Amino acid sequence: MTSPTQESITKALSNVIDPADGKNIVEKGMVQGIDIHDETVNVMVAVDPARGPALEDLRLAAERAVADVNGVTTARVALTAERPKAVASPAPGAHSHGHGHSHASSNGAGGAAPQAGQRPQGAGQKPIELPDVRSIITVASGKGGVGKSTTSVNLALALAAKGLKVGLLDADIYGPSLPRMMGLRDAKPSHSDKQGKMIPPSAFGIRIMSIGFMVDEEQPVIWRGPMAMGALEQLLRDSDWGELDVLVVDMPPGTGDIQLSITQRVPVTGAVIVSTPQDIALLDARKGLNMFRKVNVPVLGLIENMSYYQCPKCGNVDHVFDHGGAKKAAEELGVPFLGEIPLDLKIRLGADEGKPIVNSDPEGAHSKAYGAIADKIAAEIENRVGPKTAPKKSLFPKISFK
Repeated sequence: MTSPTQESITKALSNVIDPADGKNIVEKGMVQGIDIHDETVNVMVAVDPARGPALEDLRLAAERAVADVNGVTTARVALTAERPKAVASPAPGAHSHGHGHSHASSNGAGGAAPQAGQRPQGAGQKPIELPDVRSIITVASGKGGVGKSTTSVNLALALAAKGLKVGLLDADIYGPSLPRMMGLRDAKPSHSDKQGKMIPPSAFGIRIMSIGFMVDEEQPVIWRGPMAMGALEQLLRDSDWGELDVLVVDMPPGTGDIQLSITQRVPVTGAVIVSTPQDIALLDARKGLNMFRKVNVPVLGLIENMSYYQCPKCGNVDHVFDHGGAKKAAEELGVPFLGEIPLDLKIRLGADEGKPIVNSDPEGAHSKAYGAIADKIAAEIENRVGPKTAPKKSLFPKISFK
């Protein structure tokens, strides 16, 4: 089988016509990125935001064109809203935020400003509907290196151990780690009977989706923000998750475009913040927590990871990164403290080897610590979306402009 190339994909896309003017999307410069990995091809197509909702047929046509190229087994095309090349002067009363657009205070050239309590989607930005997913929990941190992904994996397994149907999404497009942590380094999504859907790989009874299944583990993903967000949206929208009680989302560190887009376009039930005890990590954790508050996503609480180290031989406890900082921060910020997880070689080895500790040592003290936190999260899920037998509540948050 001949391998797909940039040239063959570009040639195929040149047959996709924009109905607005009869020109093909290549000559119009709409093709913003082509990523090829073995037999999988991801394409980013930039469109006018105002036309976004009406261009699903164009996206599907581009996807079919790529899929027909010899050597392609999986084709994904995502639309991203391009910024206008020329921006008109803002209407009177409008104010700029310095990020490429302005909000008008009246129905002028800039459109009506969002009313207090409303969550603006932006032109062409529709919510990502996941009707078979009952709740979505994001696991976030203000900075990298605090063990957020390890926590996400073990919390997902702890929730599954309670009889919940659980999915796991790796939202870290630039640094995907879940394929390795879940022992799925060589796995690939499979085709679903549902049109345009793919079945995520499974491990330990959980379906997991990650960009890491489409790119080599050592290959960097060098994409601009819109392309990364477009790819993440497709991982969410085009995955056949089945019926889930909870989808755990391992968020990238920080408070950037991906975090904001997920909280605005996905019905997040609540956020869990992971931090280590020292002041510098807690400073960034506070920023992450306040971001969720800004977009009115409930913060379910803080977890103190690497809280202490206990010598396995003598039992002596050392507070390598200090201790109790997350609990104190939770009290100051008025959010629940969910619990603490120790710094332990078994947890680290389990993550590296694809054998998470909640699965490899379910009766151990560390697994019980994750289980106690999962109990609190499960209770909050039921409180916010209702019991499994009740209709699902709408969970789209409203953004705050205060």
